[in-house]
Amino acid sequence: MEERFKTTKKVGIYGLVGNIFLLIIKSFVGIASKSQAMIADSINSAGDIFASMMTFIGNKIASVPGDEDHNFGHGKAEYIFSLFIAVSMILLSIKTIIDAIGTLFNGNRIIFSWWLVLVCIITIIIKVILFIYTRIMYKKYNNILLQASMEDHRNDCIITTFTLISVLLSLKGINYFDSIVGIGISAWICKTGIEIFIESYNVLMDVSVDEETKDIILDLVHAYKEVKQINGISSAPVGYQYIIFLTISVDGNMTTYDSHTLADNLEKNIAGLDKVYKAIVHVEPFFE
Repeated sequence: MEERFKTTKKVGIYGLVGNIFLLIIKSFVGIASKSQAMIADSINSAGDIFASMMTFIGNKIASVPGDEDHNFGHGKAEYIFSLFIAVSMILLSIKTIIDAIGTLFNGNRIIFSWWLVLVCIITIIIKVILFIYTRIMYKKYNNILLQASMEDHRNDCIITTFTLISVLLSLKGINYFDSIVGIGISAWICKTGIEIFIESYNVLMDVSVDEETKDIILDLVHAYKEVKQINGISSAPVGYQYIIFLTISVDGNMTTYDSHTLADNLEKNIAGLDKVYKAIVHVEPFFE
């Protein structure tokens, strides 16, 4: 658990440093050349800086263990701050779409510069490295903040590739493609933001554990022949993990000690699953 939070913190710091550097060079070159695609790309980097800060802060809060006021820890902070990231992505993308549509209809002449090409290449290299690293960490720790960062780095690679294409086309006097790319970039950012928003919202609204995990839990319960009946199973998310509430029935003649021992063993087995934070098993008597 501690390693998970340390890794997320490291990803946030790397992303912050990389995106500050990219924002500076993109903004300078984009404004100087009047490239809407590059300006949209620089605004995307500004959003990335905010996302990296939210990743860092959200991870720090989520790493705080349970206390008297928050018995099950602070894991939901991951989803609260990923919600902030999603909203910022959506708002920034809408603003950029409006600006790009304006230049598409009013006309926009790009001042070509090989600096534009160089900035695109530098961005792609940095973002590919960050994407690969973050993806490896996300696969290992399944953290939504890492997922948001990973998808953001991937999107940046695709976005900047199209920016590069629009810059090269401006050499042939095809300037309208730059505005089209600006719109496409912004629409992509908006789509990703909406997806992250929905996932975060679902967890904050206590979405149930996925069916695959639920089936695994039921298989664990069925392995105990003493369990005569499963009366109910429910769950509540606490960050990326879930509390599982399970009600089972056992032979009404079973001693209290034996039934509680069974419940304790079952709770330990279920709590051993990656997606389970804690299992609470309630036992009821079962009579033929």
